[in-house]
Amino acid sequence: MTEKILITGALGQIGTELTLRLSEIYGKENVIASGLDKWKEGITEAGYYERLDVTNFQAVTDVIKEHNITTVYHLASLLSGTSEKQPLFAWKLNLDPLIHLCELAKEGMIKKIFWPSSIAVFGKGIPKENVGQEVVLNPTTVYGISKMAGEKWCEYYFEKYGVDIRSIRYPGLISWKAPAGGGTTDYAVEIFYEAVENGKYTSFISENTAMPMLYMDDAIDATIKLMTAPKEQVKIRYSYNLGGMSFTPKELAEEIKKTMPDFEIKYEPDFRQAIADSWPASIDDSAAKQDWGLDYKFDISSMSIDMINNLKKKLGK
Repeated sequence: MTEKILITGALGQIGTELTLRLSEIYGKENVIASGLDKWKEGITEAGYYERLDVTNFQAVTDVIKEHNITTVYHLASLLSGTSEKQPLFAWKLNLDPLIHLCELAKEGMIKKIFWPSSIAVFGKGIPKENVGQEVVLNPTTVYGISKMAGEKWCEYYFEKYGVDIRSIRYPGLISWKAPAGGGTTDYAVEIFYEAVENGKYTSFISENTAMPMLYMDDAIDATIKLMTAPKEQVKIRYSYNLGGMSFTPKELAEEIKKTMPDFEIKYEPDFRQAIADSWPASIDDSAAKQDWGLDYKFDISSMSIDMINNLKKKLGK
């Protein structure tokens, strides 16, 4: 049976690149992208685009039926910084559509779901370094609370109904292809844009705050590797830790200066600093490596060089 894929939030930071990769693997004609924007030429690499509000459950169901969808990559959500400004809407958006998709899978309408969690699920009272797969979750943000609840719903639907749902706790994600979308780790994307365009950057995270990060190429590879793994290898059904690399804004700025010696950085922490302080500095992702072969291609040096080179081309610098 041919796999027919629906991607929600397909125009976002992860969605843009995941859509491209899935279209390459499965053929554009088998990938349907969706988002809130009106269709326009070049909006997506997918073969089809549906303007879709994921809180409109009937519309989501209709799209799944119309395209005979077998797999949903459900990326639509409100990220950490934006969620703090609209907490009740964030709770509704980040959870209700997930449960609706799980219900459709329970009824046999779709076969497999991918849903992203986040390091935001951790929070107070856990070690800052090398945070393990099995720790008590104590999130302090609306985003983290919604992701923690979502993880439990994923596990519940798998254990009670056998729904094949798979999840990753993404760290901060860095990409040159699409702008960041309101997250606490977004400084690590903005810093490259500002470095290339203006030669300087003011960070909203303090200089010595370490957070786990992952280059988008590795994040997409990990997502597809998890989703194509044999079902019996996916032993964790709430969400797998993903660690990537860990660094501070100061360390990242020093890396950029190796390529752009005149780059300048200032630090003016805002409300996102408190969010960052509640998150781990590094993550233990050995469970994902053992169960389905997680690996990485990029470290801070190779990632920084690739970001700067690609942004210079993109921005005409």
